[in-house]
Amino acid sequence: MIQNRSLRKTKTVFSPKVVTILKNLMSTVKIYTTPTCVYCKMTKEFFKKNNVNYDEYNVAEDEKAREEMVKKSNQLGVPVIDIDGEIIVGFDREALAAALKPEQ
Repeated sequence: MIQNRSLRKTKTVFSPKVVTILKNLMSTVKIYTTPTCVYCKMTKEFFKKNNVNYDEYNVAEDEKAREEMVKKSNQLGVPVIDIDGEIIVGFDREALAAALKPEQ
């Protein structure tokens, strides 16, 4: 005798913290910095605390990265952060958190 068992679709629900971590892993984050920039260090600490992976570009040494940063931000100040195409200039905790916040 063969039984017909219906397969139910299950919905996986993650906690907000897990969703944030997963989104951060999928986000493309670039930070343009200089070695002596205090706000760059603060931004990198914020990323570390929030498990954000990022690519760092030292614009004091990398001319191509500096040109890319100026093209994106229209200025030379650092840090410049590019989160999936959203540009944030300077260390702005609220703007960073909003840009990294998972979409509801």
